[in-house]
Amino acid sequence: MQPVSRTVLIVGGGIAGLSAAYGLAESATARDSPIQCTLVEAEPRLGGKILTEQVGGFVIEGGPDSFLSQKPGGVELCRRLGLADRVIGTNRDRRKTYVYSKGRLEELPEGWALGVPTKLGPFLKSGLLSWRGKLRLGAELLIPRRSARGDESLGAFFRRRLGEEALERIIEPLMTGIYAGDADSLSIQATFPRFPEMERQAGSIVRALLGSWRRRGQISNLSPPSGGSPFVTLQGGLSEMVQALTARLGRLSVLAGYRVRAVRVSGPPRGYEVVIEGAAPLATDALVLAVPACDAASLIEPLDAELGALLRGIPYASTATISLGFPRKDFSHHLDGYGFVVPRIEGRALLAVTWTSSKWSHRAPDEAVLLRAYVGGAGRETVLERDDDGLVGLVRAELRDMMGVTEAPVLAKVYRWPRAMPQYLVGHLERLAAIDERLVRWPGLFLTGAGYRGVGIPDCIGDGLATAERVRAYFDKGVSRAV
Repeated sequence: MQPVSRTVLIVGGGIAGLSAAYGLAESATARDSPIQCTLVEAEPRLGGKILTEQVGGFVIEGGPDSFLSQKPGGVELCRRLGLADRVIGTNRDRRKTYVYSKGRLEELPEGWALGVPTKLGPFLKSGLLSWRGKLRLGAELLIPRRSARGDESLGAFFRRRLGEEALERIIEPLMTGIYAGDADSLSIQATFPRFPEMERQAGSIVRALLGSWRRRGQISNLSPPSGGSPFVTLQGGLSEMVQALTARLGRLSVLAGYRVRAVRVSGPPRGYEVVIEGAAPLATDALVLAVPACDAASLIEPLDAELGALLRGIPYASTATISLGFPRKDFSHHLDGYGFVVPRIEGRALLAVTWTSSKWSHRAPDEAVLLRAYVGGAGRETVLERDDDGLVGLVRAELRDMMGVTEAPVLAKVYRWPRAMPQYLVGHLERLAAIDERLVRWPGLFLTGAGYRGVGIPDCIGDGLATAERVRAYFDKGVSRAV
């Protein structure tokens, strides 16, 4: 009897696609039921937005520089890949974060959980809010629960609970910066669902956070475990994870530098044929699209216009990071922290600046410092029309005004990320439900990645691994292609 071959084709070699491929490889090994898996990536390298470069003793992250330690997906995958001893936290002796406010850098007071105070003393002494703003924030304890059950924007939620000043000066730069988005467009339920849950359960998010803090319990997704670092990375940069994943993919066939142009239905039994530029079409029993939702829409629209429209309704924002290295000698700023965020209301070009060599060990030579600036995002993308030299000049001018940095950099690296940040708009969860309902019409077709259920590295890892399990369950139903 001829053996049965189950085939999977994964489009997209970012962290979600690689995690899906890893999950399938591990499952096939454990169950002694090999799967023929092919991964196609348009770029010549794997990793997607994870991109580490080492230049002249500097370790530079072009995309994300870390991931949340509270979400288990990232740390657990590092353990499974044999990288547990490579995981490092932020420098403990410099745990300060600043907010650029009214022409100066103001330290974020101790005990703040993403813009909500949990310690009274540091909050009262802070210059980030006026006394009127502090009183309005404190009055949150008296604000009644919202009676409506539907979604609302992040801006509307925190404006209603904590007031306009707290939203503009603290919450917006800390929270919407994660998504490079607009507070009045992002869904609170899709981005930070724990906060409306606190409102429903305790009647007040301040009361809920104070109670959790006093019980010394962990506040999920908001604060680090006691004594731990909320953000972690790998000693040689996040690309170590990509390299380790790639090495563990077994007999996976990788086509890097090949762009998928079309998807067709082939059958019976129902399967898919993938048209690849510069290569022969590939037939597959299961197809995993681990690409941005807008790219998935382009492939799916010829098959299902309604599903394509739902996917295209998830917009993306473009960003860039600019890393600058400076000589440490006579550097004009002491860099006593992790960096600063910039409220949109300030009207500056920068979203945030990470003092990379202070936040992490071994990121710059001993005689140098490394900074990284973020620009772009929803509503601020015109800045990206500048060429690389223009972006470097802009960042240097901003650093001069905001930090007093006048030195010329000895290193400058610009990384552009067009349509890189999915925007979870109000109603995002309802859109996901509609996408899932529509996908039922297309057995063997799966979607994964940052566009759906979380933009962070642990979210994408978890979604990729869960997608691998869904593919396995689909095959367990008896779907296969005979050799």
